Amino acid sequence: MKKILFYFLTIAAVVFASCSSKENLAIITADELSPMQVGKVFIYRLDSTVLANFNQSLVVHSYIAKDSIESKFNDGSGRTSFRIFRYLTDTLQTKPWQYTATYYSTTDNNTIEYIDNNLRFVSLVSPVRAGVQWKGTQYINSISPSPFSYFSNWNFEYQNADEPFLTKKGIIQNTYTIFQQDETLPDIPFSTNNYQEKSFSKEVYAKGIGLIYKEFIRWTYQPPTAVNKYFQEGSFGIKLNLIDYK
Repeated sequence: MKKILFYFLTIAAVVFASCSSKENLAIITADELSPMQVGKVFIYRLDSTVLANFNQSLVVHSYIAKDSIESKFNDGSGRTSFRIFRYLTDTLQTKPWQYTATYYSTTDNNTIEYIDNNLRFVSLVSPVRAGVQWKGTQYINSISPSPFSYFSNWNFEYQNADEPFLTKKGIIQNTYTIFQQDETLPDIPFSTNNYQEKSFSKEVYAKGIGLIYKEFIRWTYQPPTAVNKYFQEGSFGIKLNLIDYK
């Protein structure tokens, strides 16, 4: 009887150790979702939502974007950082690339920060695991009357861990979605007769590749007055969808 009990306990211990080992191996780091290297290039379809018709409406303009990791450096705090240049051309790629912006990616302990237009986001954290949450906009001044007050207290969260994701390039495996925000105030169907504001944001990263999809929209609509109706200044959106990388 003792031998049988010992046998089952031994098997259970081996199975438990094996499962624990697999769980440990399954945990990946933020660096694996954003492996930065000078010379690396990402090509995206970029859909830009902008104000039009004297702020009476929102329209989408489409481009091809090229993000090129131009250089590596240490920032003022000695942290490893990368400088990223963005270039745009038309969707048929008949015109020369035009430089449009510079972005920065910085590794800090178990986090990766991304600076866009002087706004500092905590884009990724370690460990990468479904359900992990963090304050992704904690370094942005969101205290009213800041024009970025809508970034207040955003909770980023890993979702759809290690799942396939469809892009312009095709289906990419081992992806992780970072849900960032989805808020509509008031939460009713849109009507040109009502005030409403909307914030939606998410990103998708692929292990060993980097950012493969991004969607952001922010607008505030003011209802009709004695003069007009309009979308408030600062309303905009952007969508990036990976076409290729090298």
